Amino acid sequence: MNKITNRQAICETLLDAAKTDKDIVVLCSDSRGSASLTPFAKEYPEQFVEVGIAEQNLVSVSAGLAACGKKVFAASPASFLSTRSYEQAKIDVAYSNTNVTLVGISGGISYGALGMSHHSCQDIAAFCALPDMRVYLPSDRFQTAELMKTLLKDNKPAYVRVSRSATEDVYNADMNFTLDRANVLKEAGEVTLIACGEMVPYAVEAARLLEEKGIQTGIIDMYCLKPIDREVIIDAAKKSKLLVTIEEHSIYGGLGSLVSQITAEEYPVRVKQIALPDGHLVSGTNKEVFTYYGMDAKGIAGTVKNALTEG
Repeated sequence: MNKITNRQAICETLLDAAKTDKDIVVLCSDSRGSASLTPFAKEYPEQFVEVGIAEQNLVSVSAGLAACGKKVFAASPASFLSTRSYEQAKIDVAYSNTNVTLVGISGGISYGALGMSHHSCQDIAAFCALPDMRVYLPSDRFQTAELMKTLLKDNKPAYVRVSRSATEDVYNADMNFTLDRANVLKEAGEVTLIACGEMVPYAVEAARLLEEKGIQTGIIDMYCLKPIDREVIIDAAKKSKLLVTIEEHSIYGGLGSLVSQITAEEYPVRVKQIALPDGHLVSGTNKEVFTYYGMDAKGIAGTVKNALTEG
């Protein structure tokens, strides 16, 4: 069982890159521990900035550093980064096209029992709506590391959301990674599961359960929400009679909405969304909440079987 979080993968990647690149700067909003960036702060104190609990300042200072030629990575809980500093993300980062990677840690319902104030169930919709802002939800430590290595080489704005707990490995250290192209983990079948972020391992397990029942199931890891891989979605729509989107996000404005929009325009097919419902969510650990809303492997498989029966 994997115990290395995506947050740790980010820190390890930045630590390695900073050995030879002194333009890398990491900022936190009193969140170096939560972001697993304490090792970076200790190793490279001159390349680390602590702004305190001031998310708006975090983003604006980051944009200023980027305007001076720095490669900036700003980490803060996704729930606050995507709401309190949204104006700064819009103007100082996206509109100004600065080289800032905003890292939303403990995304979705990672904080579990802390409740709605600490959930980030709207961040995909919010950041996808910002012009020139890219949005990524990597699924495991290996994909996270490859994404960060790639973002270190470009100079465009990005929002990266990662979970708090360790996720099961989907890939390995030799994975093939291409920026802005979804990974087809299993070719389309009668049904194709399209998942992002922490939901990908659940989708993989759900596909195994469905295959045991004789249901051919494809799997797409749509880690790139913007720009989204339209080609792979349309291809799956042509091969499957049902697409099922799975995301740790509100049912409004996220992966399910994006896939539905694309298929409606290009190749109409039935789309079933598995996401967090509107309204106040139940409290509990993230796994407890996933189980309650049918977002774990067993729940996903059950929803698929019911949808195929209904169809």
